[in-house]
Amino acid sequence: MIPDPVGVTTLLEEVWRTRPLPGAPVVLGTGVFAAAAVLWARSWTLVRLGITTVHEAGHAAVALLVGRRLHGVRVHQDTSGLTLSSGRARGPGLVAVYAAGHLAPGVLGLLAVAALAAGRPVALLAGGVVVAALLLVWVRNLYGLLVVTVIGAALALLAWRAPDDVRTAAAYLVAWLLLLGAPRPVVELLAAGRRRPRGSDVDRLADLTGVPAVLWALVLLAATHAGAVLGATTLAPDLLAAAV
Repeated sequence: MIPDPVGVTTLLEEVWRTRPLPGAPVVLGTGVFAAAAVLWARSWTLVRLGITTVHEAGHAAVALLVGRRLHGVRVHQDTSGLTLSSGRARGPGLVAVYAAGHLAPGVLGLLAVAALAAGRPVALLAGGVVVAALLLVWVRNLYGLLVVTVIGAALALLAWRAPDDVRTAAAYLVAWLLLLGAPRPVVELLAAGRRRPRGSDVDRLADLTGVPAVLWALVLLAATHAGAVLGATTLAPDLLAAAV
């Protein structure tokens, strides 16, 4: 038997161990709290930093997957972000890179839902720590390093130091924030209309494909809303079934 002096096996077992699913007050309470955080302007600024971080991580991950050279990621104090990569100037790979940003929070939210449905909230939090650690390698500005470090440290403290009930509630809150926060940046793009900053993802997608930016925004909005609905019906099926 291979010795395990630092308890890595025990740690992994603790992360992967299934927990009982929480009751409706936790599931719905964290959902209501997340919805309020997304809708309230002051709290949205903080939530948006997290959404932007995931957005840029999505760009970076897909850029690497399609064979582009990744140069770095930035997260700015105004909650905007930037991911720089080089490779072919056109083609489906670059289209996937630009589309991935707005889709990433919803996709990660659905992965979080899958972990929660399997009774593994600590695995969800630990997965967030891994994502943050990988992203740190590519962050190229001080503010971005601070944001990613704080997110990773907070998730690590919750995953390995918090009581079980706190970890479960935090994991559900993370999932809700990703699901409900994903559509809002696209809504803001549509609301800004021609006043939106030139060079947004939908503008770049329009340049690459010839499809108008507003249509790209509507497609991304539909996708992020669909992800939110799918995730919500998985997290709180009884409530939504009663509402319908």
